[in-house]
Amino acid sequence: MRLGTQLFALQTAIVLLAVGSTAAVWAQHTRTQYDSRYEQRALAIAQSVAALPQVREAFKLRRPESVLQPLALSVQETTGADYVVIANADQVRYAHPNASLIRHRLSTDGSYVLTTGDDWVGTQKGTIGTTVRGKTPVRDEYGDVIGLVSVGVLETTVIGEVAAGLPPLLWTAVAVLVAGLAAAALITARVRRQTFGLEPREIATLLEQREGVLHGVKEGVLALDLEGRVTLVNDAARELLGDVGDDLTRMPVSARMRDVLGGADQGEDRVVLHGDRVLVLNRTPVSVRGRQSGWVITLRDRTELVRLARELESTSSATEALRAQAHEFANRMHTVVGLLELGEHDAAIAFITSTTPGVRAGELRERIGDPTLAALLLAKSAEAAERGARLVLADDSAVPEGVLGDPQDAVLVVGNLVANAIDALDGGGGTIEVSVVADAGGLRVRVRDSGPGITPELVEEVFREGFTTKAARSGPRGLGLALTRQACLRRGGWVKVRNSGGAVFTALLPAEAAT
Repeated sequence: MRLGTQLFALQTAIVLLAVGSTAAVWAQHTRTQYDSRYEQRALAIAQSVAALPQVREAFKLRRPESVLQPLALSVQETTGADYVVIANADQVRYAHPNASLIRHRLSTDGSYVLTTGDDWVGTQKGTIGTTVRGKTPVRDEYGDVIGLVSVGVLETTVIGEVAAGLPPLLWTAVAVLVAGLAAAALITARVRRQTFGLEPREIATLLEQREGVLHGVKEGVLALDLEGRVTLVNDAARELLGDVGDDLTRMPVSARMRDVLGGADQGEDRVVLHGDRVLVLNRTPVSVRGRQSGWVITLRDRTELVRLARELESTSSATEALRAQAHEFANRMHTVVGLLELGEHDAAIAFITSTTPGVRAGELRERIGDPTLAALLLAKSAEAAERGARLVLADDSAVPEGVLGDPQDAVLVVGNLVANAIDALDGGGGTIEVSVVADAGGLRVRVRDSGPGITPELVEEVFREGFTTKAARSGPRGLGLALTRQACLRRGGWVKVRNSGGAVFTALLPAEAAT
């Protein structure tokens, strides 16, 4: 059976059971009320007859039936009772609807009334059938029990009264049943609409497929309702974000990521830093039947891609710098050769000295003992020269060999700050002064450029991921300074910027704790 058919059949059975049970309880309750009513009515008639003076006086006669029989028949006709029986203390009848039973013993036991002197009501089967009856004692002038009066109404009469009240009940039951079936049909139709006509097996299959897809994809998927509550999160999202909690406002993420997740920072491919990861987020509204029900956020891990892109960019820059140096070196060599052939040895030496731009390799290697950091500064010097700028090493620069340990974070910080300074000059020429001082406590970096400086209101904004004042290029932008700050903060350091004849970036990168 289809789900809709099962629901309709089940609800129909429930309605039938409820209506039938209610009707049965009502009928039984009505029957009980009618029985009680007729019992009290019979008892009242019996008490009225027993209280008549002529009844007490008739018991003194030799033939009491001569008075009591006509009296009983008259009361029976007047009240509509089915019988009125009067008997003495020995339970011998003095009055009965069937005159042939007079002077015969009662067919039902009346000893309770005769011995206790109390009234009795109930249902018993007698000579005329099963009746609802009431019995009361007859007392003489001294209060002694000398007999009893029994008045009864046939049970068929009571049943007829109950049956007369059944049609309204039946019509009501039918109306309720029809209404219940109509409601069951509406509920079934609504369930069909809510489930898009799918059967439980199909719904279970879809759920299994959804779970398989959500937890199988490599991208993180996070769903929020309109109030910002987390309604769905897959394994990849938990791996990227950690414990996301159940509410956006309490999610352990940065303010920048919360802005992107909540829609305050809108747009496609929003770049966000989370821990050591570079994430790209996209926020898409979800609509069900034309009404928006929430949002789905996809999270892509671009940490490795960004690292490779920056390495490729650095390699490309170094390659271009080397190409430019080779070209310039060839031109200078031709000039030097010409001067030597002319015998102008002093002029050749002066030319060689004056045309060496930027940082000299020998001087650089003397001050920067770490080969990786020295190579970076040498490449950056060539890049600056290629773009019309001049990179100089400050007099206080000193990095003893081996003091940096793993130079990865140092290269990240110095490379990003110098690259930012080169971009700030924007090919317009100028000077970039770099100071790097390292000891056992860590690395201190200062990069000063002769550019226009940083607008005061952007002093903090420049460190936010995704922020950039440069024209759009291929690859993610606005990450360099954010990654620099992240690296410094991760070690307990800091990075700051101020204006002093251009932008001056200073950073402290504490040494890594020994493990």
